[in-house]
Amino acid sequence: MSLTSRGPRSFGGLRFGPLRHKSSVMVADAKSLKAIPHAGPVARPLALVNWLFAVAGLVLVMIAVGGITRLTESGLSITEWKPVTGALPPLSEADWRAEFELYQTTGEYQLESGPAGMDLAAFKFIYFWEWFHRLLGRVIGLAFAVPLVWFWVKGAIPKGYKPRLLALLALGGLQGAFGWFMVRSGLSSQMTDVSHFWLSVHLLTAFITLGGLVWTALDLRQVARGNEKPARLVSTALWVGAILFVQMLVGAWVAGLNAGHASNTWPLMNGRVVPEVSWANGALYTFLHDPFWLHFVHRWWAWVAVVALVVMARRVRPIARGASIAIHSAFGTQIILGIATVMTSVALWLAVAHQLVGALLVAAFAWGAHVLGRQE
Repeated sequence: MSLTSRGPRSFGGLRFGPLRHKSSVMVADAKSLKAIPHAGPVARPLALVNWLFAVAGLVLVMIAVGGITRLTESGLSITEWKPVTGALPPLSEADWRAEFELYQTTGEYQLESGPAGMDLAAFKFIYFWEWFHRLLGRVIGLAFAVPLVWFWVKGAIPKGYKPRLLALLALGGLQGAFGWFMVRSGLSSQMTDVSHFWLSVHLLTAFITLGGLVWTALDLRQVARGNEKPARLVSTALWVGAILFVQMLVGAWVAGLNAGHASNTWPLMNGRVVPEVSWANGALYTFLHDPFWLHFVHRWWAWVAVVALVVMARRVRPIARGASIAIHSAFGTQIILGIATVMTSVALWLAVAHQLVGALLVAAFAWGAHVLGRQE
């Protein structure tokens, strides 16, 4: 019998099916492959969650370094904004001398640092902190922009999240621009510090960016769990957030005006509940510029913020106990650090810790607000 026939075969009493030609098998396989749809881009929400939390961690470091920069009077040590070439510090003694000469034209040097006897070694110390602060800003920009492009090209971003991620990128860019406007406000020969208004814009933009990163990461975590509906900002979060915003704003003004030194006693300010305040320039000027008044408002508005946060945490607790604990822990630590900062006449590391925990409080608030926004 021919081996190429298509009929059934037998061998040793066993029957076999018809042999099929190799080419016909390949044709059938090719047709079946064409019938299988090609897999398209797949969203990867958990990868984005990890990325956003990592960037949020960098923002926390940035806020702490910013506090050191402010408290060491380092912010005006770099008098130019060079987004690319400024990433490198001076590399020769001549370069250091040139930078020092630029700093010597500022009012801060002429009225404070110079008379105090600042030399090149002391200048290098303050220059480092401002340079490191700006370098971290560049690192955060790259840590956000590069992965964003990669996730975008790979189709890993879930539907509806591209505009939000672009908004966060824009906030980061604004943060850098506001930082330069802040520095420029203090470069006049008549100024010894940056504008406390620009400082508040710079700091609050960092806090808002941090809150946005946490909120978006939590939304994406829900997407990974199959819940694609984003959380919304509910009334409780709005009014508590407004109270917290006022406290952060006044705190930034206190920092910018060095108003923490207005009193080193607590709960009284220099033996008084309400400090002596000059109203000679009008109420508006006093509310916005007087260090004693702003110190007083900051230390007592804190308790309004505490009550608001307690109310919020109690509403969060039945839903997410961890978020409630985070809110309580953050504001409790913040109050203790604030009192300690005052009573130590603004000790550097206590003041930095106070600013850092303030940022952690913003993150905890965003977590609690997100929890309420998923339920109501």
